[in-house]
Amino acid sequence: MTQNETKTKSSRTISMSLSITYFIISLVINAMGNVLTLVTSNHIHPAFLGSAYWTAAEANLGNAILGNNSLALFWAFLVLGMLISFLNAFLMKKLDWKRILGNFVFMLPFSIFIQWFANIFNQIMPDAKSLPMVILYIVINFFGVALIGTAISIYQRVNLVLHPADDLMQILRFKYFKGSAFKAMWASYIPPTIFAIIAFVITFPNLYNFGLGTLFAFLFQGGITGIADKLVFHNLDHQAVDVGE
Repeated sequence: MTQNETKTKSSRTISMSLSITYFIISLVINAMGNVLTLVTSNHIHPAFLGSAYWTAAEANLGNAILGNNSLALFWAFLVLGMLISFLNAFLMKKLDWKRILGNFVFMLPFSIFIQWFANIFNQIMPDAKSLPMVILYIVINFFGVALIGTAISIYQRVNLVLHPADDLMQILRFKYFKGSAFKAMWASYIPPTIFAIIAFVITFPNLYNFGLGTLFAFLFQGGITGIADKLVFHNLDHQAVDVGE
């Protein structure tokens, strides 16, 4: 990163009202995308589709510890997300309480949206019992992954407050991988892999929401984020990037 690029990325070039607008749009898109991957995965039998990687890992660990209750997704996404915020502090080599509070400000409405969208889509989307329905759900699942990648692109560039997992990706992207969204996304999958292993040990031999859609997200979500940087709100630059020393 050149000196000029550092100067541009460390400053904020859009108004706070516009930043908040972009953030709200991306928050809703991200929650909806996550839930679409979960619901389509749960409504195909036998299960083979799976959801986005982080989503699958957190949902599995939440269900393993809290059981299959109405608030399991909310608490899983909130608590595990905040654990990642402290991993981010370790990688940045500084405990930035303002940044951690920002992660919490993101996680609270995000977790509420996750639970809310899950309740809605679980009611209106029936089980896929025919081949055309299965194909449709596969398309919707992949579309959900695309929504997640797009949302990540938007609120990473706005950089008002971030989901801890995406904050992790941003730290890895600009501190360790020279701006590569693809490499950073792969490296950021290490924590959810650990979550999934723990869930598998607790619930052996059951592990849910991993499958074709998870593989699609694993391989392409980072690339989709990089593409969205160029195509979605393409005039929106990365704002006030801080990845530590």
